[in-house]
Amino acid sequence: MTVYALWNNKGGVGKSYLTFQLATEYARSHPDKKVLVLDLCPQANLSSMLLGGIIDGENRITELAEQAPPMTISGYIDDRTRSPYISPNTGARYLTHPNRLNRHIPDNLHLVCGDERLELQASRVSGATNTGPGDAWSIVHRWISDLINDIIVSWNHQEYTVFIDCNPSFTIYTELAMSASDRLIIPFSADGSSKRAVRAVLSLLYGINRARGGERSEFAVKTEQFRMSTPKIYCYVGNRLTTINRHAATAFKQVVNEIRDEIWNVWQQSPNNFCIHPVGTGVPSTRPAFTRMFQYEVVDANTASVVSGALGIPIMALTSRTYTLAGRSVTVNQSQLNKQQPNIVNLVQTIE
Repeated sequence: MTVYALWNNKGGVGKSYLTFQLATEYARSHPDKKVLVLDLCPQANLSSMLLGGIIDGENRITELAEQAPPMTISGYIDDRTRSPYISPNTGARYLTHPNRLNRHIPDNLHLVCGDERLELQASRVSGATNTGPGDAWSIVHRWISDLINDIIVSWNHQEYTVFIDCNPSFTIYTELAMSASDRLIIPFSADGSSKRAVRAVLSLLYGINRARGGERSEFAVKTEQFRMSTPKIYCYVGNRLTTINRHAATAFKQVVNEIRDEIWNVWQQSPNNFCIHPVGTGVPSTRPAFTRMFQYEVVDANTASVVSGALGIPIMALTSRTYTLAGRSVTVNQSQLNKQQPNIVNLVQTIE
């Protein structure tokens, strides 16, 4: 029973889209398991996709957010700010069953919907870490773990896997997501800022600074102080790889290699921050072996990717035909699907 977080300290790398594809394909290929998706990004793009796309999905998010209490992550955060240090055990009430609203989503996938109000609640959550008992920081940072536990108890502890979509900013709700997660998937794109963002992930989460003697993040310090765990790096995923022309592919490969080298150096210094997988596999002793274990690529399916996200149809359920998108006819070709579908299948097969 594992909790995966998808996070990079950079926007625009396709975290929500990748979470959508991984969670839905994992649910489809593991019908015997419950799959829980938590949307901890105020933009709620993942929730939009799961609930039907940019029109139907957005309307359904609004409907959930306008209920009393809001049937979203913000509703749960409201409960916790009223009872910050003793769990009210209300997490299960905030579940949404996307299949009842979007037939393309597997029936065994469940969602705690995102909410833009999460941004407004951040200061109250942060405030709760600085008042109350001496261990207030650690109690508050277990709120999302408490939420997951409430849901699992309501499911009578059936087998489950959790995916959390995170906001790029390392704000308090991202910290709570990290504290609740076992494994970290780091998506990145083919640009220099992704390399800097990966460095930021290593610094903010694990306190690994390139400059000797550099200031460590409060999260890293407090996590050690309260003996809390941080997620292990499971893999880093080159997302939205362009294969249209040779130059784009070459540029991507260069960035991938630079990021691989960055994480390889961290591996050599701090292997305990990584999750060896699959279970029973030996520890990689060479750079190629390390790359095979921890590096994955998902290519851009172009129009098919846009249609998948905009209509809330997982790429594995998408077929080659004409769709109506924003009042216009858009054609998805099988060649587009052939680009990305095998990548998603291969990556999901590595998720334990």
